[in-house]
Amino acid sequence: MDDILLRYTLRVNRRLFQKFRYIAEAEGRSANKEIEQYLKRRVAVYEKEHGEIPVEPES
Repeated sequence: MDDILLRYTLRVNRRLFQKFRYIAEAEGRSANKEIEQYLKRRVAVYEKEHGEIPVEPES
């Protein structure tokens, strides 16, 4: 397991999350992994349009 994982609390409408969890399970993923996939895709689209997002190196 990656030891540089960030823990983040997400507040979201319960019904929306139930539907999201359904989709995640249909895709064979946990809700957490499904969120991670959405984030990766969104960042990739943004960076394709605007260039790489600068971030500070992990310490």
